[in-house]
Amino acid sequence: MISNFHTHTFRCLHAKGTEEDYIHAAKNADMKILGFSDHGPFPDKDFGYRMQFEELQDYLSELNRLKKAYSGQIQIFSGLEIEYHAKYNDYYKSLINESGLDYLLLGEHMYTASDGSIKNIFFAEKTDDYIEYAENISYAAETGLFNAIAHPDLMFINELVWDKNCEKACDIILSAAEKYKIPLEFNANGIRRGIMDFPDEKRFPYPHDGFWKNLSGSSQKVFIGADCHIPEQLDDSAIKLAQQMCKGLRLNVVDNILED
Repeated sequence: MISNFHTHTFRCLHAKGTEEDYIHAAKNADMKILGFSDHGPFPDKDFGYRMQFEELQDYLSELNRLKKAYSGQIQIFSGLEIEYHAKYNDYYKSLINESGLDYLLLGEHMYTASDGSIKNIFFAEKTDDYIEYAENISYAAETGLFNAIAHPDLMFINELVWDKNCEKACDIILSAAEKYKIPLEFNANGIRRGIMDFPDEKRFPYPHDGFWKNLSGSSQKVFIGADCHIPEQLDDSAIKLAQQMCKGLRLNVVDNILED
């Protein structure tokens, strides 16, 4: 690939490698653009599996140093993958306007349910939960604070049978992406999880054909994300299969999510 905008480091507590390790791997793969998007912390709550809030400035400072050190060799962007909760709108704005961050990647894992509770999409009990999950993604897109949506079909990791709620959730996300002109990620990490047995079929947990077939031949911007947690995943077999799948689905794959 020419670019990757979904890159994690040791700071998120479930990945390995420093920022510079990933830069070396990207250069070895002849990549031109590398965007870092480690799991973003929140100032007053730790949702787990992410960098600590106290580390945020070190992360940004290191990326600024590396941008200068590798200028002319590879283009580096500083970002965060982070969930959307309306109460943090001012925080998101400060990240964009004051911290020098280049982009925010919406990575919805923990979401706000209609009753105000925080739920984890990995533990959805029924497909009704998908509707609330999708609505949260739509609300986030509407704010204009996020440059792209990571793994928009992550909900299908759950062992639930495809039904009308699944279709509706897809429609909500796809409509928001189209309306607010926000790129969607075709995530290679779901491919790395392998073919799994689900109640209605054998498939990758994500990317899910039921979601992506709706974009076949459309102009909706799609980008392939390595979602790498070790440097070697920047250019592995999952990436190559993701490229083939996108070609087969006739998706409009773009290299730079930060270009209009």
